[in-house]
Amino acid sequence: MQRVGIIGGSGLYDMDGVTDLSERAVMTPFGQPSDAVMLGKMDGVDVAFMPRHGRGHKRNPSEINYRANIWALKSVGVDFILSVSATGSMREHIEPGHFVLPDQFIDRTKGVRKCTFFEDGCVGHVGFGEPISQDLLAVLAASAKELGIDHHVGGAYVCIEGPQFSTRAESRVYRSWGDVVVIGMTNLTEAKLAREAEIHYATVAMATDYDVWHESEEDVSVEAVIATFMANVVKAKQLLRLA
Repeated sequence: MQRVGIIGGSGLYDMDGVTDLSERAVMTPFGQPSDAVMLGKMDGVDVAFMPRHGRGHKRNPSEINYRANIWALKSVGVDFILSVSATGSMREHIEPGHFVLPDQFIDRTKGVRKCTFFEDGCVGHVGFGEPISQDLLAVLAASAKELGIDHHVGGAYVCIEGPQFSTRAESRVYRSWGDVVVIGMTNLTEAKLAREAEIHYATVAMATDYDVWHESEEDVSVEAVIATFMANVVKAKQLLRLA
């Protein structure tokens, strides 16, 4: 049996169209995950859903127990993870509401998070040159095209620590790095751990704002992020279901 894991970000705390739904509380060697794993079937496919921040958005990006979340999904047989998150657009042509399917990451976290399973006498060095599953990326791109969703394929997701948003100077520096297309606070850590756990991983990054670099737009705020995400959450669910 193969099972698809879905990690939902800000505003995406459940999935529609899931039958045989059950919850499984998983305790891991790394502590408690963000929430119980929700198991079921979607159009005949076994799925497992994890709300990244917990239902009710209880954990900020640096408080998330990423190791426990990935371990919990692995323990219920997840082979593929489709991750959805709210991100800031770093490019004019990527408008709020557009979806981005990045294929690279840049790490700007500060070492607060645990981002490896290999420690305490167990050392592993895992290849990470291509952090996104190209197979999953192709499936997501084809699904977005079929649904007529405005989307962009490729580019780098710069991952900052949070929970604060960037300063304007930081945002401009990230924009000057030509590969960067979106900015967020979570997905890189998941991708690293998924690779170590031998789980295929891909990200659906939904642009909710222009961060703070765009002088003709209002600065990013939590209210703006959630409003844009919720306006597009139906499209995100349709994309995941088709994929």
